[in-house]
Amino acid sequence: MKRTYKIMIIPGEPDEGGYWVKVPALPGCVTQGETVEEALSNAKEAIELYVSVLIDDGESVPEDEDVPETLVSPVSVEVLADAL
Repeated sequence: MKRTYKIMIIPGEPDEGGYWVKVPALPGCVTQGETVEEALSNAKEAIELYVSVLIDDGESVPEDEDVPETLVSPVSVEVLADAL
């Protein structure tokens, strides 16, 4: 089963560069990257790991939440259907 989460891409400080990524539907799921592409790739990996840990711990996997569309980019991840 494929599930899509919206992410917030936040530019780093001007003197540091890079981008931070938050996943509002998954509290504490954050990552970063030097470029937007790297930040998106890292976000997908962070979401997959976060969801995997939830499944391993027998927790429910949250659905996506509404966040301002100007701040988000969708990221899809594969989730085991029988784990939901």
